[in-house]
Amino acid sequence: MAGVFLFLPLLARLRFDALVRQAAYPGSRMVPAVAALLSLLTLKLLDKERRSHISDFNFDEALGLFAGLNVLPKKSYATDYSYRTTRAHQEQLLAGWVTGLAPLLFPSAEAFCLDFHPIPYRGDPEALENHYLPLRGKAGPSILTFFAHELQSRALCYANANLTRADQPGALMRFIEFWHGITGHDPQWLYFDSKLAPYPELARVNERRIWFVTIRRRGAAILRRLHARPATDWRRAVIDIPKRRHKNIRYVDETVHLRDYPAPLRQLAVMGLGREEPTLCLSNNFEVSGRDLITRYAGRNGIEDSLGTSVNFFHLDCLASEVRLNVDLDVALTVLAHGCYRWLAARLRGFEKAKPKQLYRRFVETGGVVEVEDNRVVVRFDKRSHNPILREAALDRDCPPIPWLRDLPVAFDYP
Repeated sequence: MAGVFLFLPLLARLRFDALVRQAAYPGSRMVPAVAALLSLLTLKLLDKERRSHISDFNFDEALGLFAGLNVLPKKSYATDYSYRTTRAHQEQLLAGWVTGLAPLLFPSAEAFCLDFHPIPYRGDPEALENHYLPLRGKAGPSILTFFAHELQSRALCYANANLTRADQPGALMRFIEFWHGITGHDPQWLYFDSKLAPYPELARVNERRIWFVTIRRRGAAILRRLHARPATDWRRAVIDIPKRRHKNIRYVDETVHLRDYPAPLRQLAVMGLGREEPTLCLSNNFEVSGRDLITRYAGRNGIEDSLGTSVNFFHLDCLASEVRLNVDLDVALTVLAHGCYRWLAARLRGFEKAKPKQLYRRFVETGGVVEVEDNRVVVRFDKRSHNPILREAALDRDCPPIPWLRDLPVAFDYP
């Protein structure tokens, strides 16, 4: 599995070893903290469902070298490691990771899509709360997670699995504080659905002068009033997003006042989005056009795609434990692995929008030979039809020394 070395230049540039030390992750004499995190991250990058599957690589010396070891640790170490971590570790790691990754993927980030994702639990449900599971169509025992997705780069940039139902209303402000802490300023735009934050939380967001677009639940009285409006009140617009199925819409733009929200809100009732009843969009921005506001919110579907990728490729729903703090480490590693693949896609010409599964099958799932020379680590890949694209990308160009590999740079060779 020499293809995993394609991510080493990124990890070296971001000084992954320094990020782990700053986060104060625990380690041991034989398996330092950096090697432990890299071993778990390797499983995410190589499409492995569970930490116990690390046994599949017991004899792959190259993967051990990737993590700074002779071989990867045994499954007992990999499965037990998360019990030694806390939420503070994950927050520090994510802060350092996003700070380093932002100049490479989203240097001028201003818009974020936010969503909850319940990870279903299939064992004894006594210790877990019930949350609505979309795939089952009902509530069930699960661990609630919160994700943030940067709109332009389509990269996950924040996650939190240490949530209870009581913590749910404050998850939005915790992300705002996280982003302000690493950038020095608040996000400019936030997009989320109606269940993410109650109206008092939206008032706090408005006080910080952050624009948001969310959805309002449709009540019978609201629908009767909208259906009674004359046809001349409905404006027509075209949402020209490529590959979008429903582009021709009609909408009514009005101002409303809601309980627990002190200021007026802008409400757009939109028809033509694929539903029989109008969709009600709420926003605190009265300046942009109605069409622009609807187009902005339509981009929120990107986080659904990112979460789907996290489930299908990074196996987010393969619950690591029934203990939230243990799941929190797995969720943080999912954010890191997602960022690795977005970085790889951004540097492969013609594959900028490729999903991780496609990148894995064509580039990462490649065998080869790794040789440690006096002044560098050389990865000689097996012959593959897509090797010319990797050669053109020159991912190893100006690769900095890799601290956990005796400060040697990595070089790629394509026969």
